[in-house]
Amino acid sequence: MSVENTAFSASGEEVIARSIDIEVDDTADKLKSLAEFDAFYEIERTAREIEEDNFKRVALQFPDELLHDSVQIFRRLKRRIGLDKELYVLADTSYGSCCVDEVAAQHIDANALVHYGHACMSQTYRLPVIYVFGKKTVDVEDCVNRIAPKRSFYAMMSHTHIKQGDCQLAYAEIPDKLLPPDHPESSRTLPEEVDQDCTIFYVGDESLGLTNLLMTHSSCDVYQYSPTSQTSCLASGRTNKLLMRRYAAMQKGRDADVFGILVGTLGVASYLPLIKHIRTLLNASHKKSYTISVGKLNPSKLANFMEIECFVLVACPENSLIDAKDFYRPIITPYELEVALQAEQSWTGKYILDFEKLLAEYGQGDKTEIAEGNDEDKDEDAPVFSLVTGKYRHAKQFGPISSETNSMASPSSSAALIQRNQDNALSLLSDSAAAQFLQSRTYQGLDPRLGQDAPSALEQGRSGIARGYGGSTLDHKS
Repeated sequence: MSVENTAFSASGEEVIARSIDIEVDDTADKLKSLAEFDAFYEIERTAREIEEDNFKRVALQFPDELLHDSVQIFRRLKRRIGLDKELYVLADTSYGSCCVDEVAAQHIDANALVHYGHACMSQTYRLPVIYVFGKKTVDVEDCVNRIAPKRSFYAMMSHTHIKQGDCQLAYAEIPDKLLPPDHPESSRTLPEEVDQDCTIFYVGDESLGLTNLLMTHSSCDVYQYSPTSQTSCLASGRTNKLLMRRYAAMQKGRDADVFGILVGTLGVASYLPLIKHIRTLLNASHKKSYTISVGKLNPSKLANFMEIECFVLVACPENSLIDAKDFYRPIITPYELEVALQAEQSWTGKYILDFEKLLAEYGQGDKTEIAEGNDEDKDEDAPVFSLVTGKYRHAKQFGPISSETNSMASPSSSAALIQRNQDNALSLLSDSAAAQFLQSRTYQGLDPRLGQDAPSALEQGRSGIARGYGGSTLDHKS
């Protein structure tokens, strides 16, 4: 009888045999000439940037859906730059297609990186980054006719001109090159914050960027125009449904006592201070936390941490909102954690994905002190009502505990817990969620039986290779 592999145990064969489903972007394949191909991928501009800044080793990074065009782009660029300059092709990153893989670029000692496809502008890098978004065509007349009745918009697009007419139009051009912060010519002229009392017009197809826009501007009407299908719709009509899904995930996070902090980026500014803030926040709330770096998320990876009840994903805005229906535990954002740990929850629909804004509002340092100062008036054994199950539950307590509980613990461990194990004997466990989870499991591994069994005599084993042993002197006993 064959045993089907699960997320908890597998032979490893699927790692070699598996195929990755990729929705290939075939926009460039439909172009009629090499001149149009060069214009789409901005070959001339990219080569000029490389020549003017005299970059000697340049990494070209492609998302999976554009990797099929990498060879052609490499050849077209190579013909236009000096022979003393080297180009290297990088595939998708360990985190997300919008993220720049600066670590991989440094492995080849690159001094510049060209990033193809959509990008997250909230990231900060030590290398100069040239962005190539791809110049897709837009039927301007059709676009204007579909948005003409609207009074005010914010156009989220690059290198696209719209006839203003009688509308008040706010527009900021997205930069196509970012320099390191310490570079003398560095300037981060990113689009300014959108006024919440306006109508937003989004040019583009369905994407994570549109989802994030709907979440962070829930009070605005967002109209989407798709250049591919030449259709428009009120995209913000599904905002409430998105918010309700996130609210449900946040309630599951409120019921959790053991958290895993998932490091989903190495380039977003302030990601290290945010991780430190999350650890402090969870410790002040008597929650246990583990910090995990797993790269791209999938259910199999996270299923290895069964003692963790909820994950907090620290990632760029493009990759922060994870639909965790295929995962065994909920995955929430740092902002959702902030709301979940509040004594009195009040969520007006406001949503924050930017790290620096989140730290500016919640990471002032006095919140943790206030939470710890109220521990004397808080009954640690009081049940907590769960909106998920509709029942009361008793929360586990980790980290600093009261003096009454501490008097029962071992002097060597201020956070030791006393409980009965499977043999109905008292045992001491340190402040470890993993140890408590192991103690509660029916199967805890093979019994080592140390000192209980006498060692057997050494015997000559089999010889040969796995497919055909020979010369066996083993005594096979039934």
